Amino acid sequence: MEWLDPFLIHFYRVTGYPLADYLLGTFLMAFLAVFVGELTIALVFWVNRNHLKVLDDRVEKMNSLSAQALHQGDEKSYQAINKEGNEAFGQLFFNKFGLSAAALWPIFFALAWMQGRFADIDLPLPFLGFGMNYVALFIICYIMARTLFYRLKPKLPYFGSIHQRLVSDKE
Repeated sequence: MEWLDPFLIHFYRVTGYPLADYLLGTFLMAFLAVFVGELTIALVFWVNRNHLKVLDDRVEKMNSLSAQALHQGDEKSYQAINKEGNEAFGQLFFNKFGLSAAALWPIFFALAWMQGRFADIDLPLPFLGFGMNYVALFIICYIMARTLFYRLKPKLPYFGSIHQRLVSDKE
């Protein structure tokens, strides 16, 4: 993490005011974590896109076949098809869950770097008598950064095309 320090510390030296720099720097760090996480999702999606499509098609096929079997009153076929459909859905679900989790790994690197810099700093909260540490502030900033990125994503050059592809694959 030491080789990143000269780059990352610039996030905390924007305004020249310590409190403003701490808040803005933490938000920028959170936004960077969101950005890198979204790049990771895009890469993993691109690599696994065909596999996810096959799983999605299999789930739809099993759903259709089980509905036909149920409509025809064939309980035995319905049970067999439904079992296979549940397996296909489980595979699709965990693949998509893994895809979503790919966005989270930068958080841990950001927090590890911040621990070395800000472990002893608490942001005092007025009227409460205690402070907020860097982890709590980062989480709040991360939620705000994720919300902002979600709204900007369709308008961003690379992410907009990935967003369109994800939307078109769902249809």
